[in-house]
Amino acid sequence: MSNVKVSVIYYSSTGIGAEIANTLVAEAEAAGAEVRLRRVPELAPDAAIDANPAWRANVEATRSVPEATAADAVWADAVIFGSPTRFGNIAAQLKQYIDTLGGQWAQGQLADKVYSGFTSSSTAHGGQESTLLALYNTIHHFGGIVVAPGYTDASKFVDGNPYGTSHVDAQGENKVDDVTRAAAAVQARRVVEVARALKNRA
Repeated sequence: MSNVKVSVIYYSSTGIGAEIANTLVAEAEAAGAEVRLRRVPELAPDAAIDANPAWRANVEATRSVPEATAADAVWADAVIFGSPTRFGNIAAQLKQYIDTLGGQWAQGQLADKVYSGFTSSSTAHGGQESTLLALYNTIHHFGGIVVAPGYTDASKFVDGNPYGTSHVDAQGENKVDDVTRAAAAVQARRVVEVARALKNRA
């Protein structure tokens, strides 16, 4: 039986999302999946990036991560999208990538897959839940299957977000911690388990 294929496709400006993405990759691989890590293209001008040292550092640190293409979504049995919150919604960079998938959507190539999401914000009530819910609106249009972590593990009552992994970074002061990593582990395992169950039924 072939392995479950998972694409982790994300946007990260200052590196929080990139670190969560790497954790999801490691946990999905540990659960037996074949995983692709992909970043979406940066749209911001160099002047904006250079104005924030953490942003520039993340751009340089992730240059080796391949940029996402439509083929990465089509290839996968499950896709985990990630984005920081931007006014309660996903960042323009991830939205732009998703908007390029119209041809694949029209051909039904995005349907019947598992999808899940992760996010971060500067403040505790900075739009994390609305960002993930907004992302999942798109999945309904795809005909995809939303697989949120829910409260399916005791650790989820610690991080408190049933919609997906999220992290409060406090303008970079709060690094990705064990609570966030535990949430990512639960999410990755659940995504792989559900995708595997669906694939075995096919």
